[in-house]
Amino acid sequence: MTLGPPQRPALDKSVSAKAFTFLEKLRTDDTVPGLHIEPITGTADPRVRTGRVDKFWRAVLVKLTPQGGTEAHYVYLGTYPHDDAIAFAKKATLRVNPASSVLELVEASAPVPVRPPYWADHGMPPHWTDGAGSPRLELDHAPEDHPQPPLLARHGVSLADLVELGIAEDLADQAINETDENAFSVLTDAARATWQAEVLLDLAMGTPITDVRARYDLRPSTGDPTSDDNVLIALGHPATRMEFAYAVDDKVLRAAIEDPDFGRWRVFLHPEQRRYAESSMKGSFRLSGGAGTGKTVVLLHRARWLAKANPEARIVLTTFNRTLAEELLKQLTILDPGVRIAKEPGEPGVYVSNVDAISVNLLNKASRRGIPIDSAVHVIGGPRQAFELTPATNHAWRAAISAAGWELPESLRTPSFLASEYGQVVLAGRITTRAEYLQASRPGRGVALNRSRRSAVWDVIEDYRSRVAHGGKISFDECSLLVATALDAMSAAGHPRFADHVLVDETQDLTPAHLLFLRALVAAGDNDFFLAEDSQQRIYSPRVMPIRLGIRLTGRSRRLTLNYRTTAQTLRYAVGVLGGEALVDMEDDATSSLGYRSSRIGPPPEEHGFAQTDEAYAATARILTDWHTAVEDPSDLAVLVRNRQEGEILADDLHERGIPAKYVGNRTTLGKGNVPVMTMHRAKGMEFRRVLLFGVSADVVPAGTDGVPEEELEERLQQERSVLYVAATRARDKLAIVWDGQKSPLLPDAGQASAEGGTRS
Repeated sequence: MTLGPPQRPALDKSVSAKAFTFLEKLRTDDTVPGLHIEPITGTADPRVRTGRVDKFWRAVLVKLTPQGGTEAHYVYLGTYPHDDAIAFAKKATLRVNPASSVLELVEASAPVPVRPPYWADHGMPPHWTDGAGSPRLELDHAPEDHPQPPLLARHGVSLADLVELGIAEDLADQAINETDENAFSVLTDAARATWQAEVLLDLAMGTPITDVRARYDLRPSTGDPTSDDNVLIALGHPATRMEFAYAVDDKVLRAAIEDPDFGRWRVFLHPEQRRYAESSMKGSFRLSGGAGTGKTVVLLHRARWLAKANPEARIVLTTFNRTLAEELLKQLTILDPGVRIAKEPGEPGVYVSNVDAISVNLLNKASRRGIPIDSAVHVIGGPRQAFELTPATNHAWRAAISAAGWELPESLRTPSFLASEYGQVVLAGRITTRAEYLQASRPGRGVALNRSRRSAVWDVIEDYRSRVAHGGKISFDECSLLVATALDAMSAAGHPRFADHVLVDETQDLTPAHLLFLRALVAAGDNDFFLAEDSQQRIYSPRVMPIRLGIRLTGRSRRLTLNYRTTAQTLRYAVGVLGGEALVDMEDDATSSLGYRSSRIGPPPEEHGFAQTDEAYAATARILTDWHTAVEDPSDLAVLVRNRQEGEILADDLHERGIPAKYVGNRTTLGKGNVPVMTMHRAKGMEFRRVLLFGVSADVVPAGTDGVPEEELEERLQQERSVLYVAATRARDKLAIVWDGQKSPLLPDAGQASAEGGTRS
């Protein structure tokens, strides 16, 4: 059975349960009399059938019988009230698009009115011609006293090009004339086929036609476009699978029919996403992309694909913190309730946990699992009486600076600088002696150190190691490196690694020690190491270059550019937060937002500035009260702040004003019934329908810049921009920004954003 395009509106639980029962019986035997699988008189497609779900509801189906076959294949198009089902069944047709080979559901209806070309009423503006009247379309922007050329024409795309790609003629006629981005998005939203909307959006962003053809595998079809055999073949086309999906078992079918949270991404993938999710890779691979482009979706589908390809495979699916790991596990089991979940690393199935938890697990169970920890302690400075994990070591660094850092200049006598040097250089290079450190490369470190300063830094590092060793303390980074070194020793002695495949989400926020540990989990080979990252969202760790850690990715990196979460207006604002700075990714290549686009449109972000804090609190309450009427549950909204103290105070204030608000810390679950108030860091990896960024004032954002060496200040500011970028891109439908006093210098100009009685910048 094949699931057609997702039904809109979704069925309620009582009807969806009946629909599943009907389809379950249909999969077993389509001749059962109670199903009432019946043709309809006067249908545009004679293969369309309806089936009896109950007295009021009927399922609409397409029955396909391959030539020479006896078993029918059904495509399920949805369940509707009886009269609506009959009306839909009469006009629904499945056919293969002859220009693209993509299967489409076409509804016979009146043609969409076609507007005349833009120059029909105005004439061809002179600056669009070459002087002889022929179009000259290489200009990106027309002078202000002339209308803009159409979006597609700016990239040299013609009506004939669209028709050759397989775009429906009525849609192509309108798309080729559209000059406004928002109107173009509205037009594509109404496209009858998802793949056609995506193709048009790609072309409007300047993607060459040849690249579009390759991305969606568009090619002319052969044979009868309505024959059962050709339709069945077309079901496997990558662009077809954006809207049609095989229900491989009852668990997937039940989830798709009954679960209201079963989003279309869980079954329906963009061809480019599917390519990365379901292709065999020769070695390690890196998938990058901006916020909301579906990197996590690809990882989930890839984990499932690997597990189905080899049920005995040992797969590790991981990320940088516990909250996101728990969400990965939740989403994986929703995607495939039957997927095998491993309880321990090294067991068959998918083991889902955050990086630190995995390394701590193996450290604690080292003797039981034969991991030679004692042979690896030299990489953290020598033996320790115990291994007590400690998340923060600032106290030990301060003590070490006080005791051994007297030769360092004041700007370098900070726990943040020395802890970063320790993690990014010493642990990353597995450095154990002063001589090694004096000769070590320090890539990405903003502060240059001569030989005498390096020696002074090493004095502090030695004192620090001595202190934590005496107390039996170990940091999470040290734990990762310790276990990684022990696993490498195990492998060198002929013992197997603990995983066959490692999939990593949010890689940009992992430290060198994290990556060394994950690399040590899996032996080099096909499909061994798959990294998903976005340098624009790096908010925790300084930039890491995998090549310097022995992780080779050259030629095996790709980038996703289509944002599925955030509206075009919010995306444009969020990208503006980054300040136009050239970011460098994990392979030392410059990244940009060129070609990064959204598939959705919405209102522009609102900026609200106030002179006093109490005015900002009152405005926030008014906004949330207004927003509450547009969502089903307050938890669909979110208020994001820069620090915990601000969040706790704001949550209490909102609660006193009658807003059901709750501060959500690291150990608090979201739940329903309350507007979550949380830090911008805590919200990473989440999404909400509407988001309000509170307290984005000059005296709050940027934060954490005091005491940062001047050479590293720009890196710290860029990290602060990334925090705001992450926060802004949590919003699906609407974004608002509130501050009191002076507006943060990291915020862009929101143009005509509303100030709701406050002062707009």
